[in-house]
Amino acid sequence: MTDNEILSLMREKPPEGQRALFDKYYSYVYSIVNRILSGNGSPDDAEECVIDVFASVMMKLVPDDDCSLKSYIGTAARNTAISMSRSLVLKTGRNISADDENMAEIADDENIEANADRAETSEILLKKVSELGPPDSIIIIQKYYYDKSSKEIAKMVGLNSAAVRMRCGRAMKRLKKLLEADGITL
Repeated sequence: MTDNEILSLMREKPPEGQRALFDKYYSYVYSIVNRILSGNGSPDDAEECVIDVFASVMMKLVPDDDCSLKSYIGTAARNTAISMSRSLVLKTGRNISADDENMAEIADDENIEANADRAETSEILLKKVSELGPPDSIIIIQKYYYDKSSKEIAKMVGLNSAAVRMRCGRAMKRLKKLLEADGITL
């Protein structure tokens, strides 16, 4: 049964339309709810949440609207499940204080400052490579990012392998000068 048929049935015979809506979208709603509540709630909590989703949809959905039922129901399921997950976490007291002595066990070893510096350097490097212009920028990216051979790159840019190697060497020297002008040494 299509969404338009369900909406039409909800206008003409609301109980039958609501049943058709439930039958068609139950599995979809349950999978969304179960994914969000996993680890925080029981199967009974998931079932209760699914019922809450359909109750909300059936009370708020205006069958005259020409809307995508799947996206409407999916959004309602996600929002209801997130709300229930939050209330379950508060109820069970599974929150961990940042001052808790066990907090070090779940801390991440990721160095955010180093990652940010690397990302900034990569952005500058990519900008400078693009300033070289084609075919030099293409050669540099294909060689050092995609690890292509001179022969493969030669086919792409319409040059022979020796010319690609020569242009690559010259392009690297130009790139080094562009980077040094911005105070970056690699």
